[in-house]
Amino acid sequence: MIAFYPQIKQFHIFIALLSGSLFAVRGAFVLLGAHWPQSLPVKWASYAIDTALLTAALMLLTILPGAVFANGWLIFKLILLVIYVVLGVMTMRRAKSRREKVLCYVGALLTFAAIYSVARAHHPLGFYTWWAG
Repeated sequence: MIAFYPQIKQFHIFIALLSGSLFAVRGAFVLLGAHWPQSLPVKWASYAIDTALLTAALMLLTILPGAVFANGWLIFKLILLVIYVVLGVMTMRRAKSRREKVLCYVGALLTFAAIYSVARAHHPLGFYTWWAG
């Protein structure tokens, strides 16, 4: 399986960016009052993309050595993922007021950026480690 690591990793990156982009578009249109982001075909596409993302992530997890957990970046990324999902659900369904939806949407996008940063830097501080020197 290690022979397929580069392809699985590239697929994971691609599908993660696709998932985040779909959320950004859906969330923006939900904030504008559109109903199509909540339609069944769009939800199914989102579920399919997220299932592929989770599958690729689990494949990578089985390939990587246990030492990848040594500095905590992957665990921190998973914690951020849970926060991102909660904020996304709040944006799409649970938040009652427009203000709550906007705050959750912005929070979810910032959390997604943090996840990306941590994943790229392989460090819990993400890109901050490069800025801090």
